[in-house]
Amino acid sequence: MATPEAAAIGRATGSGSAGRCGSGGMLAAAGLPLLLLLLAAAGPGRAERDELREELLLSPLPDGDVAATFQFRTRWDADLQRGGVSHYRLFPKALGRLVAALGVRELHLALTQGFWRTRLWGQPPLQAPAGAELWVWFQPTVTDVDKAWKELSNILSGIFCASLNFIDSTNTVTPTASFKPLGLANGTDHHLLRYAVLPREVVCTENLTPWKKLLPCGSKAGLAVLLKAERLFHSSYHSQAVHIRPICRDASCLAVSWELRQTLTVVFDTFSSGQGKKGKLGDSVLWTSSAHGTPLSLPLAFPPADWSLFKMFSRTLTDACPLASESKVYVDISPKNKEKELLEVTPPPATVHEAIVQGDKRTYAVYDLLSPSLFNTSRSLNVQLKWKRPQDSSDLPTPILHAQRYVSGYGLQTGEISTLIYNTHPYRAFPVILLETVPWYLRLYVHTLTIITKGKENKPSYIHYQPAQDRRRPHLLEMLIQLPANSVTKITIQFERALLKWTEYTPDPNHGFYVSSSVLSALVPSVIAMKDVDVEQSPLFTSLFPSSDGSSYFVRLYTEPLLVNLPTPDFSMPYNVICLTCTVVAVCYGSFYNLLTRTFHVEEPSRGGLAKRLANIIRKFRGVPPL
Repeated sequence: MATPEAAAIGRATGSGSAGRCGSGGMLAAAGLPLLLLLLAAAGPGRAERDELREELLLSPLPDGDVAATFQFRTRWDADLQRGGVSHYRLFPKALGRLVAALGVRELHLALTQGFWRTRLWGQPPLQAPAGAELWVWFQPTVTDVDKAWKELSNILSGIFCASLNFIDSTNTVTPTASFKPLGLANGTDHHLLRYAVLPREVVCTENLTPWKKLLPCGSKAGLAVLLKAERLFHSSYHSQAVHIRPICRDASCLAVSWELRQTLTVVFDTFSSGQGKKGKLGDSVLWTSSAHGTPLSLPLAFPPADWSLFKMFSRTLTDACPLASESKVYVDISPKNKEKELLEVTPPPATVHEAIVQGDKRTYAVYDLLSPSLFNTSRSLNVQLKWKRPQDSSDLPTPILHAQRYVSGYGLQTGEISTLIYNTHPYRAFPVILLETVPWYLRLYVHTLTIITKGKENKPSYIHYQPAQDRRRPHLLEMLIQLPANSVTKITIQFERALLKWTEYTPDPNHGFYVSSSVLSALVPSVIAMKDVDVEQSPLFTSLFPSSDGSSYFVRLYTEPLLVNLPTPDFSMPYNVICLTCTVVAVCYGSFYNLLTRTFHVEEPSRGGLAKRLANIIRKFRGVPPL
């Protein structure tokens, strides 16, 4: 690895050299097309092919909100690991040189604001924990993984204007069972994996702007014109991510290509947008309390709300990205049953796509922006979603796998972390891998770990625990737990709060300290048998997590982050002590010192001055006694 080359990645913005035309500029310009044709005919096999696919998925949620998922996929038939790549067309040069210089095999970065409510919104296409999440697989040729990890986080911090430079050994772990490679991998040596989460990271427009600049068309054309910052952040959930992985170039998998996926998921809330809640007066929606998992029935006092691209993004689509080979908009119009269709979309779609996504058969209305007939009638595309009728509470789907976590206890000495994992499948049991990362200042009592399912103890099939070291590394707990059918598994562990040094507290210590989300990885049984599909021909939202077989699909879920209070000293006391001390010194010591150093002199009465003599002369002429 060349450290100067890695340091220059953040400064790399362009590629190639600019040619200059001298006196023979006219001749060179005339022969340029012929030269390009000769090069293309001489070596077509040497050309590094790259392509761009962009996609927007609109998914109406059960409570009347709408989730919009953008995916921009850049595939490049080049070998970045061997180096020698000097020309970048669609693939960002900053990320390409980063992969080549630091020996990165896979990179996954997510910046999220908010929390995806799985119980209310269903399984997400791509979920991420609140804050910043980064996990990377390095090449076996990397000798010092920790040094490369630190350098990588600093470079990404500069590229995406995030606080990733705060990633260090106190919040980095090396999982052994979770976060397996999603791309082409020859081995799974977990020592080459690093995982870290910054739950306090706040996502804003300064993170979105560099993310959009990595797109081949930027935000000037295609689906990216909808990425208006003031609309995206006026939502209840916002998550943007970057995924880089090697994939097979063809079915024979004799060559490797590199795939870059830029995803953005946003949930538009009808309350925040001022449109009211879907449903008529008197309807209710099922809500879950985050503290104890108690289902609550909240009334909906607003009429049904209709959605459109202009209402969500304040813009419409006018064209596709000129560099994209595919640009489509998908709208989930899946009915709950064949007799009850809830959603109507306008304009009518030209085609309809059916696919099995996350074990459920779904129907999508497809709008192809590259189709010439799409913009014949109008110059812009404004997809509108209209509800035919209010949705009944019985239509609310229940996810097969969902979880929640909370902290309990009283006082500032001890506490307990509880995790509830739900398996709502009526007759199928399946295992789940649970990953817990707890900071070092919460000292876990591993002997208090209990796993209860249906009132009985549930022993994990696999457990890996790495104890924390004060101010050096966090706790790492991984378990493989079997979830019986139609069950709730409760996992509890007690902890003790540590007393930090006064320099280790945050500027707002009374706000509390965040604990990153738990991670659940599982192969969930599918209700409908799934078939193998071509990744290049299928929609992007179905191909990031490919199915291992036709009977199950992979799901990765995150629980809520925890907010824990620690014993906090009264930081106002030093100020009070300083003020009191200064006052005592000024009053007592100052007076005592004044008495010791002052000298006393006896003053004799003065004889008077010129004014007194003049007054006595006047009094003498008047016959008055002198003064």
